[in-house]
Amino acid sequence: MSNLENQLKKWRRDFHRYPEPGFLEMRTASIVASILDELGYQLEMGSQVMAADYCMGKPNQEETAAHYQWALENGAKKEYVEPFADGYTGIVATMDTKKEGPTIAFRVDMDALPIHESEADSHFPQKEGFRSTVPKTMHACGHDAHTTIGLGLAALIAENKDSLKGKIKLIFQPAEEGTRGARSMAEAGIVDDVDYFIATHVGTGVPDGHFVASKNGFLATSKLDVTFKGVASHAGGNPEEGKNALLAAASAALNIYAIPRHSEGATRINVGEMHAGSGRNIIADQAHLKIETRGETTKINEYVKAQAEAVIAGSAQMYGVEYEIQTVGEAISAQGSKGLASTLHACAQEVSYIKESILEDNSPAGSEDATFFMERVQQNGGQATYCVFGTELAAGHHNEKFDINEVTMMNAVQLLFESIRKLN
Repeated sequence: MSNLENQLKKWRRDFHRYPEPGFLEMRTASIVASILDELGYQLEMGSQVMAADYCMGKPNQEETAAHYQWALENGAKKEYVEPFADGYTGIVATMDTKKEGPTIAFRVDMDALPIHESEADSHFPQKEGFRSTVPKTMHACGHDAHTTIGLGLAALIAENKDSLKGKIKLIFQPAEEGTRGARSMAEAGIVDDVDYFIATHVGTGVPDGHFVASKNGFLATSKLDVTFKGVASHAGGNPEEGKNALLAAASAALNIYAIPRHSEGATRINVGEMHAGSGRNIIADQAHLKIETRGETTKINEYVKAQAEAVIAGSAQMYGVEYEIQTVGEAISAQGSKGLASTLHACAQEVSYIKESILEDNSPAGSEDATFFMERVQQNGGQATYCVFGTELAAGHHNEKFDINEVTMMNAVQLLFESIRKLN
């Protein structure tokens, strides 16, 4: 076990040094694929496991091609990287024991965030030499650890294959940030044969040495990119000839916050970005908003989204401009299966590092697109849960000083492996 624990640190620190944004995890995916292939897994990769029509917020072709070159120059495994060249970076690795038994799937995510990592000497990755080498990009949410946990679990499964039954699927998902990647994989049918589905995360406010077997409370969400198109004109000479996209965007931004709350549960809305205009004496002909809606349930989020769309349409009409709305990310609400959570809860008792296990946590949380997998599995009669491994954090998630206690990874691998034994 000590050899595997050391390997986990090496993998995690390598991924941490070379973070990649959603749908661009080409270097990461190629390394993951090479390791899984060596371990004897059947691999399905890229567009084989992702429905193109549901890849929300995917980078354009030029950005994707540029990143492919970056990946090749920064350690991507050349014999494995080609399936990911077009930005379809998902992997499904299957270990078929050839013995009758359930199909168990585990999901881990791989993408990083657009945050410049701290260069402070006190920051552990800086001190130990594995700080991000990519400006304005870092693993600030633990996905480097998640990918590593997936590989560690893969190693234990391969080592103990003869004592296991059924099929085990390991899903390495791109673009969890912005809730963009899971739906495309779910729509591709990769979990339609799954009896038990487990997604996992580290941290999220859970203390070190604690475990949550079923984290519920994820809010359904929609991420909207809005463009207003007006008519430019000289602001002093001919203002009446202009159609002001900036004012339409400003009106929409303000009035979106006036959307009534919903009686059946919590709602959230935020306008995170606004960009408009090209000069102080020019009527703005372009304006852009980045908006997100959230709701305690999918139904409530759909209500908030519909209200936001109505406000946007009204603002455009008021100022005589055109508008376009793109949904670039989405997640639904979900409730974990108590039976599967109970199995994980029992497994936690067998991991000495875990001081306390919580069966269910229903407190409000952010959003998570693993809910698409959960719903799909449950609709087909299977069970699904989202579990959290507590860890000591250097700073909160999505913070430039984010870092985890690496001991957490081996304990996560052990618990998840024990869950396979119990579900067999």
